[in-house]
Amino acid sequence: MSNSGELNYNSKVEGNIVLTTLEASVNWMRKNSLWPMPMGLACCAIELMAAASSRFDIARFGAEVMRFSPRQSDLLIVAGTVTYKMALATKRIYDQMPDPKWVIAMGACASTGGMYRSYAVLQGIDNLIPVDVYISGCPPRPEALLEALMQLQNKIETEKSLRTLKEEVAA
Repeated sequence: MSNSGELNYNSKVEGNIVLTTLEASVNWMRKNSLWPMPMGLACCAIELMAAASSRFDIARFGAEVMRFSPRQSDLLIVAGTVTYKMALATKRIYDQMPDPKWVIAMGACASTGGMYRSYAVLQGIDNLIPVDVYISGCPPRPEALLEALMQLQNKIETEKSLRTLKEEVAA
């Protein structure tokens, strides 16, 4: 009893019920627990490493567990210049990742080949694998990577489940 003679009612504790769908809860879990596979190929990799430091703290988005095994990753961050020598290795790493998987192209070189218009440089990683989010800049700041991560989380949040996609194709 409180001083006024009424029962104390804490609305934050009692009566909270959350209704959601399985698809929404799975997408919420996926977007908040991304495990990136860093593919640091050039100077953008330094900015990628800085994003994991305490100043920028990529852990706020649930992506601090950098995995160096493609079989344990669901996000490939291609950071830097992709030469043709590294292109097939990058494709192999992407193919070894389990579904669902996402890709961030970090920097001008990964997105478009950057200033390197030569026979040795792939003119954008999207010529080889599908890219979900592009980050511009040479090199892009760690804040740009965090913004791209938030954009990817928004995309994941609205994705349909495989079951829903199969039902749409069948109809």
